[in-house]
Order: sequence, then C-alpha cells, then structure tokens
Amino acid sequence: MGNPPPHRARKRFGQHFLHDQHVIHRMLDAINPQPGQSLIEIGPGRGALTFPLLERCKQLTAIELDRDLIVLLQEKSRAFGQIHLISADVLKIDLSTLDLPTPYRLVGNLPYNISTPLMFHLLEYSDLIEDMHFMVQKEVAQRIIAGPGSKHYGRLSVMLQYHCQCDYLFDVAPGSFSPPPKVDSAIIRLLPHASLPHPVANIEQLALVVQSAFSQRRKTIHNSLKTVIDCARIAELDIDPGARAENLGLEDFVKLTTLIIDS
Repeated sequence: MGNPPPHRARKRFGQHFLHDQHVIHRMLDAINPQPGQSLIEIGPGRGALTFPLLERCKQLTAIELDRDLIVLLQEKSRAFGQIHLISADVLKIDLSTLDLPTPYRLVGNLPYNISTPLMFHLLEYSDLIEDMHFMVQKEVAQRIIAGPGSKHYGRLSVMLQYHCQCDYLFDVAPGSFSPPPKVDSAIIRLLPHASLPHPVANIEQLALVVQSAFSQRRKTIHNSLKTVIDCARIAELDIDPGARAENLGLEDFVKLTTLIIDS
C-alpha cells in the first residue's frame, strides 16, 4: 500500500485513520464484499479499507466530507477499481436518491462525534439496506448490543434492535489508528430485519416513548409516561409500573406504544 499520503487528521472531522493491516483483513473477512454489490463506504479517510474493498469488488461508492481527501482517493483508486466519490455530509444525504441498485451494503470507520446520530439517520432507510459493518467507539458498540438490566442498555439499544439484528464482532485497540484515539473501538454488524420481530404501527411514537422512558433513568415507567398512560393500564400489559426503563425489553416498549396509539 505504500506510505500514507501527507494528510493530517483534522479534529473537526473526528478523523482517526486506520492503519493496522490485521484489523483491515478481519474487517474484510467480516464484510466479504462481492463484485456487483452496491457497497457504500462512509468516511473512507486515506483509503486504508477503501482500496482493499475495491480490489475485491472492483467498484464502490464512498461518502467523504473532507474535500482534500477526495482528490487523494480519486487518484489512488485508479489502480484498484472504480470509485464513485460523493463529497458531502452523510448526515444530510437521502440514501433513497442515490442512483444505485438496492440493497445497499454500508461500511465505514465512523467519526465518533457523529456515530450515534448517523446510525439513527441510517435507520430511516433500513428497508434499502442489506447490512452495515461499522467501526465505532467500544462504549457505543456495547450500548448497541446491550439487553435489559445492563448498564449499557438504553435508547440506542432499543431502537437499533427494533430495526436490526445487532452483532458485536471484535475489539480494536487505539494503536491501530493514527492519531490514536483516547478510547477503544469495536466492529459491529447490523442486519436490518427482513420481517420485524415486534412491529409497531407508528415508529415515531415508539421513538418518543423510548426517549421519554430513558430521559431520566432513575424514574419508574409510570412516572416517565404518566402524561400519556396511567398506572393501571401499564399493569394490564403485565409490565410492572414501578420498573425502570432499563428493565424493560423491546417487546415491552412496543406494547406500551401500541396501547398509547390505540387510546
């Protein structure tokens, strides 16, 4: 791959460039890209993952905010395959408008400062996505896969698990990046459900219920939701009104939401 180009990481973009070849190979094995797939890389950076992906699938789309990196990627990619570069903020991109066949396969080393809002943004297009393989802060990965009763369990856990099967693949140490971040990282796989295990009639209402329940973690469900549902009706669902949000499963939140919708 040669020496990395003289591009300094920029704090405002949350840039930490991956350089560990062992980690890159493990990511490639997990992704298993194939020619003809609609592969979209978010935040390709200097191309540490981009060029090996191109070698395997021969073409991909990459979304990069740093315009200086666009030029670098365009020049170096010619030796590996065809790359379609989109210079944009991924948080502002409407994936349904991309001129690519669906389903999409999304990959990327996500900037830590936008990883959570970005995943919520991508969930809006879950019906267009086959799978997602992301590098995120380890704490975020733990939150994504957490179940009821865990200290990591929260709004992110419930909403991602509503839409996707969430798998924690492996850890990545700070030394795998330049410059090294101050935290550990992890690779996760998100597989949008072909059929939702616990469908709800109004996803926006579910999001509001979950947000309200976790906004003050020490409050009971009854206190968190008392403006929209009373204690007796919560009990009718076989849910303890005195329980806290961290003790309720996804199915419980769907039951509460459905009751509110039907009221």
